[in-house]
Amino acid sequence: MKLASIDVGLKRIGVAICLTSNIVTPQSAILRKNRDQAARDVNIFLKEWEIEKLIVGFPSASEDMQKRIKHFVALLELDIPYEFQEENMSSIEAEDLIKGDIKYKRDGRVDSLAAKIILERFLARKH
Repeated sequence: MKLASIDVGLKRIGVAICLTSNIVTPQSAILRKNRDQAARDVNIFLKEWEIEKLIVGFPSASEDMQKRIKHFVALLELDIPYEFQEENMSSIEAEDLIKGDIKYKRDGRVDSLAAKIILERFLARKH
């Protein structure tokens, strides 16, 4: 089954995919100008990769972000199943992974690494 995960942020949406077995690959983050554009871009991404299930990072610690994420998922008008996956600390874990990178900047790599971690957690839970 082809899976994708998203880490929804206010400025960027991190994206990762798993097309075969358990190999998860971060993709270029989707820059978020507004909700509608971001939802359109996520939909295009899912169709291009023929994704069969979407895993959405979900922060148990922040009710405000939970509401925003649920609202964003509603905008996606998905015709595939989706599931929420606990994402606590995934962005911090991603930042630790990239710390050695001299050119570290807010270019979306951390967001997509966080999405990768979210999808790996989902896969680990399933096996």
